[in-house]
Amino acid sequence: MRVAVTGAGGRLGQALVRALGEAPFTGPGGPIAWTRQAFDLDAPGSVGELLERERVEVVIHAAAWTDVDACAREPGLAHARNGEATGILAHACATRGIDLIAISTNEVFGGRRTDGIGYGPGDAMAPANPYGASKAAGERLARDAYEGPTRAQLAIVRTAWLFGPGKPDFPTKILIAAQEAARTAEPLRVTGDEWGCPTYTADVADAVVELLAENAFAGIHHVVNGLFATRADWARYVVGRAMLEVDVENVPMASWQRDSTPPRWGVLEPTPLPSGEPLRPWPDAMADYAPLLLRETAGRPRVGR
Repeated sequence: MRVAVTGAGGRLGQALVRALGEAPFTGPGGPIAWTRQAFDLDAPGSVGELLERERVEVVIHAAAWTDVDACAREPGLAHARNGEATGILAHACATRGIDLIAISTNEVFGGRRTDGIGYGPGDAMAPANPYGASKAAGERLARDAYEGPTRAQLAIVRTAWLFGPGKPDFPTKILIAAQEAARTAEPLRVTGDEWGCPTYTADVADAVVELLAENAFAGIHHVVNGLFATRADWARYVVGRAMLEVDVENVPMASWQRDSTPPRWGVLEPTPLPSGEPLRPWPDAMADYAPLLLRETAGRPRVGR
């Protein structure tokens, strides 16, 4: 199976390329890794020629502009990159009978729920910020492209609060801040009223490989690690793993001035995978990631127990 991954240089894209490289159905050559040089969200018009030249059978669209604050400052650019470019790619795939798995986000939901229930695939999208609006637009345009006559399948995979190797993620930033807080004997102030599902990129990638292996992946999938947490809960886990003497203090979201407003309740209800097994709880995934996280920040001065 000829599988291409857009955004192959990003955090999730790298995990997808690694997981697909180990999947027998991608053959000895493995997946086709498209970085920005191959597929540019600012210039998606030639993607049809690229699909034909590479003889692609499936595209996993992981490329996105994920700087949510920058998206808030430039909503038109966010819509072009995350919405229109996705629509152009989807149309090119659908007209050629190529399957598409489009990666999306929990931020297509507004986060105003108060019932403690995660958002499901059937819940109406109501984004609260330009990043979420741009990703919701991409989902709609992709569905429009696949509503016409085509033998191909469309899957939308929503995920949230991704962590893993790549540019500094939330655990990395927290660990660096905690090391400084330990040095100065100050508390670490972290948002305690924003809820979500910390999710390991390696686990998302494995789930996407499982969906592909079954060759029956059409529809909307919520792929997140089990359990949910506040940002402060997550920070306490990181601080504990690093054995730092730091108090994590809950503060409200309003404590931080930001251009974008994240959903207060960003929890997704996981959907079943073909195996019937859910992704593991996020603390178990963090336990696998923690050694790498600690090694990468080992060069910074810190105070430990």
